[in-house]
Amino acid sequence: MDRSQKADAVAELNRTFNEVGVVVITRNLGMTVKQSTDLRNKMREAGASYKVSKNKLAKIAAQGTDYAVLADLLTGPTALATSVDPVAAAKVVADFAKTNDKIEIVGGAMGGLLLDAAGVQALASLPSLDELRGKLVGLIVAPATKLATIAQAPAAQIARVLAAHSEKQAA
Repeated sequence: MDRSQKADAVAELNRTFNEVGVVVITRNLGMTVKQSTDLRNKMREAGASYKVSKNKLAKIAAQGTDYAVLADLLTGPTALATSVDPVAAAKVVADFAKTNDKIEIVGGAMGGLLLDAAGVQALASLPSLDELRGKLVGLIVAPATKLATIAQAPAAQIARVLAAHSEKQAA
């Protein structure tokens, strides 16, 4: 990697650090290409990304961002899982780590908050942003639905009484 490629890599990582909501650092313990590809595909489906980068370049790129606190975690064969949604990257990595012993969660950061491996696991157990939006919409719509049902109930009762009365008259 020559100097210009390193500068481009640092600029790209810095741009990523300024845009994302969470960064999860993993240690790769001999993952195969197929396993790595599977993890990248799962990350892409969740709206996250997974990238192996040189630790020194990642440390340089993190300077001046909220993720400068990650510098101590960047040792050994590491990779960065990032996502705008604070839960997506953590959830995918945690799920993948349950089924694969070739990856280890080292830690991460959410903004300026440094997370250890247990913190990343706790973050992964939270509902995603889309799930929270769905629950919020459900909570907002529920009272209106109940109100419509209650408002419709007297008319339906009157219709049933009239139908029963007409049947009685016919008999």
